[in-house]
Amino acid sequence: MKIAVGCDHGGINLKPFVEKVLKDRGIEMIDMGCFDTDSVDYPDYALKVAEAVSQRQVDKGVILCGTGIGISIAANKVKGIRAAVCHDTFTAQMCAQHNNANILAMGGRIIDGEKAAEMVKIWLDTPFEGGRHTGRVAKISEIENKYFK
Repeated sequence: MKIAVGCDHGGINLKPFVEKVLKDRGIEMIDMGCFDTDSVDYPDYALKVAEAVSQRQVDKGVILCGTGIGISIAANKVKGIRAAVCHDTFTAQMCAQHNNANILAMGGRIIDGEKAAEMVKIWLDTPFEGGRHTGRVAKISEIENKYFK
């Protein structure tokens, strides 16, 4: 498995915790930046990760900004992306189980590194439940197909 990770300056504090989880599990991490605390624009990193996921260069993605909100909004502009901003382990589980989220978004000003690590583990370990959720996720794709030309 390969996972792309991208962040802005507001989420860079979580990146080492995400990296450790992936390394401990033998998952290849593609680091899409940023690489220091200098101010950068989160849409640039959301796009890099979202395109890598959308084009199947990686299996999933993790994106990080100050709140997770802005970077997830930007990532969700790419067709085929279901980026979910999560703030706890329950939402990390549900976005995988019910929404088949292919990108996990978190906020470095909202959660600490240990919680982020737990969230990544749960997100990775939770399979998509399918069933009634399959049709709902398909409806998301129908909306994309209607508006993404």
